[in-house]
Amino acid sequence: MSKFEFIKVAKVADLPSGAKLRVEYDGDDVGLFNLNGELYAISDICTHDDGPLLGGHMLGDCIVCPRHGAQFNIKTGQQTMPAFAPVPLYEVKIVGEDILIAPK
Repeated sequence: MSKFEFIKVAKVADLPSGAKLRVEYDGDDVGLFNLNGELYAISDICTHDDGPLLGGHMLGDCIVCPRHGAQFNIKTGQQTMPAFAPVPLYEVKIVGEDILIAPK
């Protein structure tokens, strides 16, 4: 369980299946994703050049960085080259119709 506080970032209706949404947690940009009804959240900052990831397209379980093509697994945060480190993950919790997140 997270040692951070969960905060509300969106409504379930804001994120239909296959969608992505940029939200914020304590000043940090976070990518929120709906993969076939399962919600995931990762940092929206590429570990290769600090660019935003959500401008890229989704490819299966990955988001492709629009700058240099690094891929990040939305479920695990793991990366491909040229990124050199995984992105931080966030826990996602649904309370009623609200989506809440907290850093893992």
